[in-house]
Amino acid sequence: MDWNLAIERNTTTLKRVAAMLCAMAGLAGLTSPLAGEDGSARRGKAGSPAEPGEGCVSPPLVLPRHLHRAILRLLRPAESAVRRLIIVLARGLVVTLAPPRGTKPAAAASQDGIAIPRPGHAPASPSPLWGGVRGGGTLPLLDPLKRSVSPLRPAAIPRISLPGVTQPFPLAPRNPPAPDDPLDATRLALRLQAVVTALDDLPAQARRFARWRAFRTQEKDTAAAPARKNRRAWPLRPGRPPGQRPKRLRGHAVHDILSDLHGLAFDALERPDTS
Repeated sequence: MDWNLAIERNTTTLKRVAAMLCAMAGLAGLTSPLAGEDGSARRGKAGSPAEPGEGCVSPPLVLPRHLHRAILRLLRPAESAVRRLIIVLARGLVVTLAPPRGTKPAAAASQDGIAIPRPGHAPASPSPLWGGVRGGGTLPLLDPLKRSVSPLRPAAIPRISLPGVTQPFPLAPRNPPAPDDPLDATRLALRLQAVVTALDDLPAQARRFARWRAFRTQEKDTAAAPARKNRRAWPLRPGRPPGQRPKRLRGHAVHDILSDLHGLAFDALERPDTS
């Protein structure tokens, strides 16, 4: 199989999908379906057109509900496809990590009882190496896992009353969501920006993934591995990829791209190129 041809073809197609999503959201200097006589009135103030090579920089404040949902339905499979493209690109890539550090010395306590780090030991900070920022920033390298428990819904308002003495508390009418309701598009724009940034520098993303695999291998070989047994060891989510639809319900080419890259990513993970 010609891996380079598959990578080049899918990269070109995913860049077109990302450009289309940017145009739909009005985030780049492309034709947007919101542009028109009342476009600014329906979505709020739009971001300024991006310079060549910058991608999506200035997100709009709001988008209509129907457009926000339409972009999100295509953005989810696009994120999964780009994530699998990175895995395929990292096939055979070998990186060398620094040897694992030993146990850090305990921090010294001041007279006020506040812990002070010892010289040369900076406080730990979350690393954006493979996780990314939730809702934007860097594209996460790991698929989000399915929720095992549905999120809790707010409890109903209690309506306690005494018959003949008090009246039940009146409930406000609940209006169903309308297609043109304005929704905050900040997080959507950040996620789209992360996709564009990843596609602009795929070799760097492949090195990120190679470091993640090397780090997990290093953890497995150290004595500290049992204490971190809940860490993810496989980047792909079991079952259907995030955003993927059944074949009979697919209405866009991005789902076919995701299906092809999903198989290539499994092949790259199970049979890495060691030549």
